[in-house]
Amino acid sequence: MGDYSKALEFYEKDLEITKKALPPNHPSLGTSYNNIGGVYNNMGDYSKALEFYEKAHKIYEKALPPNHPDLATSYNNIGGVYDDMGDYLKALEFYEKSHQIYEKALPPNHPSLAPSYSNIGQVYYHMGDYSKALEFYEKAHKIKEKALPPNHPSLATSYNNIGLAYSSKGDYSKALSFLEKALSIFQKSLPPNHPNIKTVKNSIDNVKKKM
Repeated sequence: MGDYSKALEFYEKDLEITKKALPPNHPSLGTSYNNIGGVYNNMGDYSKALEFYEKAHKIYEKALPPNHPDLATSYNNIGGVYDDMGDYLKALEFYEKSHQIYEKALPPNHPSLAPSYSNIGQVYYHMGDYSKALEFYEKAHKIKEKALPPNHPSLATSYNNIGLAYSSKGDYSKALSFLEKALSIFQKSLPPNHPNIKTVKNSIDNVKKKM
């Protein structure tokens, strides 16, 4: 907790300096507000996080062209807070706005599109729409397969997401196949006591029990 208060103190000082030095709608002020929002988000103070993310967003809307990647990041940040708060329809709305910008600004298989697809998939998963979740998780996975080396942990996360969605749909043999792929990569790429390894092992045990 001490680290967060230190970070807040640092970013708030930075904000005061930036406010004095720059005009009120300068993008750097947006960055300052974003940084403070990020700390509040990590602390679990979602209303404060939203307040600062929205201040940042208002500045970006005035200062940047409508398809600027920073605007997409800003929509994504706001979507993430709503996702954490369990307001999934709001989360989806902002994640989709973010994704639309990325789609216009980036080539179709750009690595930055993968987290965007994953976020949308995650919201559908939380909402219990596992087929939709799968659709977006698979889109993310296709991009990662092209962009990353075969034992990259991010690919394992992707296999894990797909496995959990199949498990929730009741397709346990498919779930097991993807979770085992995830475990295999995590074991090659992470230290043996990493929490991700334990989590996937637990998921595999749960699927085996259901089978």
